[in-house]
Amino acid sequence: MILLVIDIQKGIADDELYAFDTFKERTVAIIDKCRKKNVEVIYVQHDDGPGSGFSVGDEDFEIADFVAPKKGEKIFYKTINSCFGNKELADYLASTGEKELMIIGLQTNFCIDASIKSAYERGYKVIIPEGTNSTFDNDYMTGETTYNYYNEFIWPNRFVDIVEFNEALNMI
Repeated sequence: MILLVIDIQKGIADDELYAFDTFKERTVAIIDKCRKKNVEVIYVQHDDGPGSGFSVGDEDFEIADFVAPKKGEKIFYKTINSCFGNKELADYLASTGEKELMIIGLQTNFCIDASIKSAYERGYKVIIPEGTNSTFDNDYMTGETTYNYYNEFIWPNRFVDIVEFNEALNMI
């Protein structure tokens, strides 16, 4: 298993996210458990491009302090929703021979959804621990409705195994 930590960046990792405190607590716990069990943790950051305020060199682009990478953990940048849009990351994952990915991060309805579906198309088994992805309210749905729509309707039994949080910890 490899853990992908997607887009938990300073510019969007805040209490406007649905269930932010639970999200924060659970992502930290998953990352800590992976480190203790020597499960590789890989970070992915979304880059909106120079001048956007959300690009290399911008504070909002930086990984949020509460999930900061440790020395030696890999970090990849992406410019599209799916983390597999980064060829180096896609090639690296393929080179490991690992076929099981646990994915946590932001945002449920954008980069998490796109990355899950891209992983599925590449033959990965994807595990999503409950409460480890989140998003904001939008013009059509609240963050809670969006979270539930993907985690309870779109992804299960199609693209991922949604697992109870403690079960996820035990899987690591």
